Amino acid sequence: QVHLVESGGGLVQVGGSLRLSCAASRDIFGANTMVWYRQAPGKQRTSVADITVDGSTTYADSVKGRFTISRDNAKNTVYLQMNSLKPEDTAVYYCNRPYASTTYDYWGQGTQVTVSS
Repeated sequence: QVHLVESGGGLVQVGGSLRLSCAASRDIFGANTMVWYRQAPGKQRTSVADITVDGSTTYADSVKGRFTISRDNAKNTVYLQMNSLKPEDTAVYYCNRPYASTTYDYWGQGTQVTVSS
């Protein structure tokens, strides 16, 4: 059964940290690159970071040096460690495969991250 379950979000002050987790079903996680996305109110969903099966990572310029993506292939789980959080990081965070469609692909419920100033 397909599932994606994101967790770990919350309310944090500027400069704080959070660690997000995403548990995925094997048919999504499998041998795939996994991506963390985020969607702020009134904006499109965009990718934040991705990680290949062998651990190679890519980051959006806006989070480089502050966020770290990792994965545990044995647990079908991907993580996002977020440090030095800024108000502009406020969004709902989702995980999925690369190029996942918001219209045609399955998505989890996401996890809300709110950074207060």
